[in-house]
Amino acid sequence: MSFLNQLHQQLGPMSWPLILCSVITLALWLERTLSLLLTSIRGEQEKRHLRRHGNAYPDAEMNHSKSLTLQGCSLLVQHRQCDKSTREDLASVWLQQQRRRLHAGLRVLTLVGVISPLLGLLGTVLGLIEMFRSISQSQDPVTPALLADGLGLAMSTTAAGLLIALPAIAGAQLFGLWADRLLDKLTHELNQCNLYLEGVELGGKA
Repeated sequence: MSFLNQLHQQLGPMSWPLILCSVITLALWLERTLSLLLTSIRGEQEKRHLRRHGNAYPDAEMNHSKSLTLQGCSLLVQHRQCDKSTREDLASVWLQQQRRRLHAGLRVLTLVGVISPLLGLLGTVLGLIEMFRSISQSQDPVTPALLADGLGLAMSTTAAGLLIALPAIAGAQLFGLWADRLLDKLTHELNQCNLYLEGVELGGKA
């Protein structure tokens, strides 16, 4: 509590909104890192396990696999009796669902990155207003040291807002690139699966 009280004294009325923004940023960084990392690792591990056992693609019963790649491929295998265009439409809808899942929370990070500097700037303005009001009511002479202390306390909120905004905006961009890369791999694997099923279907008809 002493740390929070000290922080409140340093940042003024904008301390709690800035603390909330920092907690949201940290929580989303941890959640997105773990989620995307597990998605990447599970996909590669289960795909290698499948290839090692001689199966090109999973059967329909693996639709509840933890790997997104195997989920998508098993969905196509489950609808292998449909024509290729229907499977492509099905894969497109499924990929849109996964895109929303992989990009979850990134808009919130971007919003925090935009709001934090504004909260810091507002805190600075309020701090300056309070400083000049105190100076106007004081009968003591105004010294450079007094002004420097007041300005330092007021500007600290802007610095805090920028320190929160930088990782928030950077995280939104980096996690977005990471998610897009995973989606590209998923799209490639689904296309390969669809071509494989098309070849099996044509071979069966022949």
